Amino acid sequence: MFIEPKIAGKSSGTRAGWIEVICGSMFSGKTEELLRRLNRALIARQKVEIFKPAVDTRYHAYDVVSHNSNSIRSTPVQFSEDIILLAGDCDIVGIDEAQFFDEDLVDICTKLANSGKRVIVAGLDMDFSGKPFGPMPQLLAVAEYVTKVHAICIKCGDIAHYSYRLVADQKTVMLGEKDTYEARCRRCFLKGPKAEQII
Repeated sequence: MFIEPKIAGKSSGTRAGWIEVICGSMFSGKTEELLRRLNRALIARQKVEIFKPAVDTRYHAYDVVSHNSNSIRSTPVQFSEDIILLAGDCDIVGIDEAQFFDEDLVDICTKLANSGKRVIVAGLDMDFSGKPFGPMPQLLAVAEYVTKVHAICIKCGDIAHYSYRLVADQKTVMLGEKDTYEARCRRCFLKGPKAEQII
């Protein structure tokens, strides 16, 4: 379990910030872990601002919502540079679905951390083809803390870290849920449509 470093007792002018990245496949609990950390910060009476890409309207136009239907109010933004403008004097910046943001997100997160903020980012580390997704590889490289969460393979019950797309669309960005994607282990991901249901 991730234990948050202590930041209380220091002003943002003297406090060193950092970046935390939560990554994994679809249905692995990334957003659930993000919400857990943000809610703990709220209990500690820290100032929290949460952002998500405006394109992600699957569950709610404004809230960040996990697959378990837990939610927290967020601010949808079109571009990553909007985050730095809206973060204000908060202690903690939460960012969900980071893979959908532009490459500038890495610099934005670095600037926020350099200014003394705790930055918590959640996103898919790989796209449907198994390739690194958007700004996530660079964020993983610059983060102080990285947590990779795993789903369960829908085909064999093993640990899954791939998001297998069930439809033929080849667009990199395609919003969807269980009707569009499955969590799969490496073996079942490589088998593609031939993967057999054995659980």
